[in-house]
Amino acid sequence: MTNTGHRADRGHPILAALSAIDSEIDTLERAPAWSMSDDETRRVLVELTRLVAQVTSLELKVAAHADRNQVGDASVATSTSVWWANHTRMTQREAARKVKLAKALEQHDAVGHALAAGDVLLDQASVITDAVDALPDTVQPDLRTRARDYLLDAARHFDARALRIQGRRILDVVAPEIGEAEEARQLAAEEKKADQAARLTMHDDGHGQTHGRFTLGTAEADMFRKALQAIASPQAGGEGLSPHGMGLAFAEYVRRYPTEQLPEAGGVSATVVVTMTLETLLGGLKAAQLDTGTRISPGLARKLACDAGVIPAVLSGRSEVLDAGRRRRFHTKAQRIAMAVRDKGCAAQGCERPTSACHAHHLVPWAKGGSTSVKGGVLLCPRHHTLAHHDDYDLTHHPNGKISFTKRE
Repeated sequence: MTNTGHRADRGHPILAALSAIDSEIDTLERAPAWSMSDDETRRVLVELTRLVAQVTSLELKVAAHADRNQVGDASVATSTSVWWANHTRMTQREAARKVKLAKALEQHDAVGHALAAGDVLLDQASVITDAVDALPDTVQPDLRTRARDYLLDAARHFDARALRIQGRRILDVVAPEIGEAEEARQLAAEEKKADQAARLTMHDDGHGQTHGRFTLGTAEADMFRKALQAIASPQAGGEGLSPHGMGLAFAEYVRRYPTEQLPEAGGVSATVVVTMTLETLLGGLKAAQLDTGTRISPGLARKLACDAGVIPAVLSGRSEVLDAGRRRRFHTKAQRIAMAVRDKGCAAQGCERPTSACHAHHLVPWAKGGSTSVKGGVLLCPRHHTLAHHDDYDLTHHPNGKISFTKRE
C-alpha cells in the first residue's frame, strides 16, 4: 500500500488517478489470493505483469518531464536521477538507467506506446531503443523504422535477452547488404577492445596453491573452454565438468602444453626443468625443485619427468648433474598413434578415458633403462598416470595389456 499523505493537492489528473489506484490496491491487498482458481491465478499473474509495464511507462513519462525541468535543482541535487534515488530509496544506478530510457523513449514514440499498452516490458523497451540507437549514422530513417518495428514484433515472442541478440544483428534482417559489413566492423571493434582489456593476475599463497583472475576475448575463451572440456570430459564417478574437474583439467592442460611451440626468451625456451636426485627419480622420497624455485613432491617430480614439456636435471648425491634429459626419450607421434590403436584408451582396468586424454607411460621407467617404444609403453589417463608414479601403489601389467594398481600395505 502506498502512502497518500503527500497528495493533498490532487489538481492534476495524474495525481487524482494515482489516488484512485492507491485505493484500489488497498482493496486488492485485502482480497485473499488463495481463493482464486488456477485459471484465474494464471490470468491475474499475466495481467499484473502487463499492468506493471503500463505503470512503468507512466513513471518514465514523468521522469522525462522531471529531467527537463531539473526538479532536483531546488534541493541542490546533482541530477534528476540523484534526486529521484534519494527520495525513493532506489539505487542511483537504477534511477539513472530509468531517466536515460525515459529520454530515449521520447525519440521512439512507437516503443513508448507499446510500453504504455503493456505490449513490451521495461527491459525489452530498453533493448529495442538501444539497438536502434546503435545503428550506424549512415543508416537511413526508413531502415531505422523497419528495424524498430521488427524488434517490436519480435518482443511478442522473445524475452529481453533473446531480443538483444536479435538487435545486435538487426541489419542482417532489414538490410543484409549493410548488415554484413556493419557486423564485421562491430566484431573487429569488440576484438580490439578485448585485446586491450586482456588481463591475467596470479598470486602464490605460500601454501602450495596459486590463485588468479583473467580476462580474455570471447573467441579465445571459447578455445580455452573447449580444450579444458576435452580433457575433463564427464565420466561415471569422475569430476567431469564440475569446477573441481575443470580445475584439474586446467592443471593438466598446463602440464601437457607443447613448449616447443612457445617463443624463446633470452635464448632459453619455456621448458620447465625439474631438479631432482637420482634417488628421487628411481623412487626415493626426497623432494624436487622446479627452475622457478617451487618445491614439489617426489611423486609429482616423477610424473612431470614423463611429460613432454619438462626436462629432468638428475643430480648425484653431490648435486652434480648426472643427466639432463633430452626430448628423444619421449614417444613420437607415430608411436602414440600405434599405442592408441592397441590400447584403445587408458589401459587401466575399468577406465574408459579416451586415447586423446591419455599420456604415454614407460612400463619400465626411462631412468632405469626402459625403452621409448610402443612395446615398452602404455597409455594412461592423468589420474592413473599419477598413480603409476605414486609411492603408495604397485603397478601390474597383465598379459591382456591392461594395468592394475594395488595399494601398498
